[in-house]
Amino acid sequence: MSAIVVYVSIHHKNTEKIAKAIAEVLNAKLVKPWEVKPEELLKYDLIGFGSGIYYWKHHRALFKLIDNLPEVKGKKAFIFSTAGINIPFINHRKLRRALRRKGFEIVGEFSCRGWDTNGWLEKIGGISKGHPNEKDLERARRFAKRLASLQRDQDSTDNY
Repeated sequence: MSAIVVYVSIHHKNTEKIAKAIAEVLNAKLVKPWEVKPEELLKYDLIGFGSGIYYWKHHRALFKLIDNLPEVKGKKAFIFSTAGINIPFINHRKLRRALRRKGFEIVGEFSCRGWDTNGWLEKIGGISKGHPNEKDLERARRFAKRLASLQRDQDSTDNY
């Protein structure tokens, strides 16, 4: 299985820590959305999309990349994020919709808290300081192992 992880991590590198943990387990290439051409993504079996959450959605650079993709029909993808307030059902909604509109099959989602000092939170020292911590990183690794095992199971059934 070939995998790539596309991510944006701006303020405290919260999402970068998670992206690296996932990529290490999946033996995946790590890229920023502005470093990869849309057609290059199509050669991978599994594509991860993640960023910090900015006002209840992923970074706009991910959406720009996805908008430039052709229809992919069944290509496997996963979503991940870090956020000061971790509510994945809400935080992942717009990215989930964008990926499904392009034809992606979403095979998993991961989120955890991340230190957030955006906007007014800076005045109070931020929220979720110390995250992602080692426990969050271990959860990310377990998530990636599940993705890898799903892909192995799929590969073995394709051989029949």
